[in-house]
Amino acid sequence: MAFTFQINNQVKFNHDQSLLNKAAALTPKLKSTVVKPVAIVEPVKDSSKLNETGMKKTDDITNLDKHQLKRDDRVILDFGNHYVGHFKINIRHIGSPQDAPLALKIKFAETPAEFAFNSADYDGWLSKSWIQEETIHIDQLPVELNLPRRYAFRYVELKVIDTSPKWSAIFSDPELTALSSADWNNYQPVKLSDHELQSIYDVSVKTLYDCMQEVFEDGPKRDRRLWLGDLHLQALANYATFQNNDLVKRCLYLFGGMSAKDGRIAANVFTNGDPQPDDTFLLDYGLFFISTLDDYVTASNDLATLRDLYPIAKKQVEVALNYVHDGIYEPDDDYPVFVDWSNEFDKTTAGQAIIIYALKQFIHLAQQLNHDDDINNVQPILDEMVDHSINDLYDIKHHLFVSGSNHEFNVASQVWMILAGVVSDENAKQVMSSMKKELFPITGIATPYMYHHVAAAFFKAGLKDDGIKLLKDYWGKMIKLGADTYWEAFEPENPNYSPYGSPIVSSYCHAWGCTPAFLIKKYLLN
Repeated sequence: MAFTFQINNQVKFNHDQSLLNKAAALTPKLKSTVVKPVAIVEPVKDSSKLNETGMKKTDDITNLDKHQLKRDDRVILDFGNHYVGHFKINIRHIGSPQDAPLALKIKFAETPAEFAFNSADYDGWLSKSWIQEETIHIDQLPVELNLPRRYAFRYVELKVIDTSPKWSAIFSDPELTALSSADWNNYQPVKLSDHELQSIYDVSVKTLYDCMQEVFEDGPKRDRRLWLGDLHLQALANYATFQNNDLVKRCLYLFGGMSAKDGRIAANVFTNGDPQPDDTFLLDYGLFFISTLDDYVTASNDLATLRDLYPIAKKQVEVALNYVHDGIYEPDDDYPVFVDWSNEFDKTTAGQAIIIYALKQFIHLAQQLNHDDDINNVQPILDEMVDHSINDLYDIKHHLFVSGSNHEFNVASQVWMILAGVVSDENAKQVMSSMKKELFPITGIATPYMYHHVAAAFFKAGLKDDGIKLLKDYWGKMIKLGADTYWEAFEPENPNYSPYGSPIVSSYCHAWGCTPAFLIKKYLLN
């Protein structure tokens, strides 16, 4: 797996205050829920769980204040599910007067696997500042400790670094204030006869719920950012569940209001404080602005927002077509196509298909505003790209699309050509069947983001049983390994894989894992 940081700090950005004001006006009021822990637990070796680490209950939570903690003692609280929010707890001492500060280390964990690693040993390429640990000195007890930072977690470890030989610390009344902009009152539960699919669906909804904050965050543990690729998928899941369309609209205005001077949209934006675009640019993510806008307008019929943002969408087409000549997408490292974290496969044909996919959606947007000139300009290029894909990239002997100068077959090429509707329904079924025969089991792909597109292509091609099997083999396996919410990265063939070398910084509630709710609703319930 590979990822390359982009540093483009010379890029200048537009700040369309009119669009940004509309985004600000749509800032949701977060809903809060007070949650109490359900048990006191300890990690145990469990070969059936992630990193072979599970949890066992060691005491009732009602007995927490009977635990007298001194140097190196600890207690772990289990809140019963994954949450995003703020933690507080009461602390007092027992014994002699407090003759030294309480030195306390608090660790927040999304999974038991995080307790199998020492944060001091972490030496990955991602910043260790994301590690959810705090060391606090408290000079005077008793105190109600309210931590100002927001955390994503299920477990809280309270470890006493030291007190003094004369007294012990006692903890009581722990609680978290869980936050989300999603509203359960707008959610209609789905009842499925298949219990495994029901669990997959429910965990999908919880993942989306915890990622819905003031924007659709990619991960509430990290990066706490609004990414366009994640937004594209989160919005689809949202339409199938919470229907908070204003949050999608807000995110679209944020991206539209801060494009680069050359027209490109940043792949992600920071939204803590004044919104700020990142200096990372991905061609497919820019095009997914069109996709997200088209899906939003279809869900809402909000033509006023379409009129506001149509020029931004049109500019993404113009920018992308700078990399298309005679119907052929020509990759450029200055504006790479993402497709997936992995750089172990050639992405040219997937990029070709994603451009086709987005051009079709742009034409749909143009039709709704009667922009015939734009349609007439884009349609011939789209036709040329489709013709090249069928005539030059499709290997009729293998019923697979080739990619790159070495004419390799890879999963992403097949999947995106199917999602882009390049071939007929019958040929789509043939391509996906050949892909399953020749390229399965999937290896070298570790994100629910790419696995979503594989599952969607199976369903679109009419291979319902294969789509269901992939849901169970991928998302279902995460649940079997202990997932309360879906993870940023997961390789079924290597369950303990972390792109950062340690689960301590991995995100175990990540936006691009939330789509089974959308897939099940669209393809299995309609």
